[in-house]
Order: sequence, then C-alpha cells, then structure tokens
Amino acid sequence: MAAFALGAYALYMALAFGLRTVIQLRRTGSSGFEGVSGRPGSAEWAAGVLFVVAVAVGLAAPLLAVTSVVEPIDALDTATVHVVGIVLFVAGLAGTLAAQVEMGESWRIGVDEHVTTEMVTDGAFAIVRNPIFAAMLPASAGLVLMVPSVVALAGLVALFVALELQVRVVEEPYLRRAHGAAYAAYAARVGRFLPGVGRLSAR
Repeated sequence: MAAFALGAYALYMALAFGLRTVIQLRRTGSSGFEGVSGRPGSAEWAAGVLFVVAVAVGLAAPLLAVTSVVEPIDALDTATVHVVGIVLFVAGLAGTLAAQVEMGESWRIGVDEHVTTEMVTDGAFAIVRNPIFAAMLPASAGLVLMVPSVVALAGLVALFVALELQVRVVEEPYLRRAHGAAYAAYAARVGRFLPGVGRLSAR
C-alpha cells in the first residue's frame, strides 16, 4: 500500500500542480505561482512556509513507509482504512481538478497585490469559497489513511494550518480589497470550506 500511496501522491502533484501550471502558462503566460508572501515570521510568511513543509512531508511519508524507516500506526493499518483512504483520495483529486477547471485563468497559488483576477462564484464556488483547498484536505487525508504514520499525520496537520492561515490572513483580506462589496456579499452567503460554515460579515 505504501508504494501505491507514493504513486497516488505523484499523480496528484503531476495533475493538480504540474498539468495545471502548463495550462496556466499556455493561457496566460504566467505559471500562477506567486511564491511565499509577507515578511519572515509573519502569518502570511508562515502560511507559505507551512504549505511547502506540508508538500515535502506528504512526499516523505510514503517514501519512509516504502523503505520501512517509519512504521505505520497499527490501529489504522487495516484493509478497511486503506480502502477508505483510496476513496477519499480519488474524491479529493477529482474535486481539486474540477474546481481548477472552473477557476480558469483566475487560478493562482499565492497572491499578487498588483493583479486583480476575475472573481469566480459559479459551480463549486457557489457551494464553498475555496473548493480547491476543500478538496485538497480529503485527498491528503486519504493519503494519510493509505500510509497511516505519525509523519503522515504531521503533514496533514501542517497542510490544514497552512490553508487556514492562507485563506484567513492572505486571501480573504486581498479579495476584500480587490473586489470590495461584491466579495463581501459573496463571502456573507457562501461558507469558507464547508457549505454555510465560515461565512463572513457583509460589512
């Protein structure tokens, strides 16, 4: 299962980041990667660094499992848990790719204060404001259940904290500045990661 999880991780990175970057470059001339923002030590900076750490640990977990460097958590290392992990991963990958398609040329990793992209509110974005991030979490949880180790769990926690910081501290303030009342009204009716949960005040 560890080798399968490693392949699944590689597939996710190839499709959700590699392929998406190629498409973005062809459409806009930009990769969509804005890098880590904020001064070192700030919440903005911490969000970017934690995301990089989560990606690295996400790769390390199945690698360490394949090489038997890290042992799995026995209570979670069962066939049933592995199947649940595969289902979560497939659903998360499909959700990520579908939301990226719906986002179109507005897709970015990070924020560029000098660029204002179109605000997408249709499709999955009418259900939650951050469907790509919302889909990344079950995909990552699925990988954890395929190789349930302390390292894998640490990577999932790092990803969750990174996404929370990125959305709350970086993206939401930027979108309020960029789109004003339109974003405020959208955020007041649509949840952050779950339907109806995390809506913002319209003021």
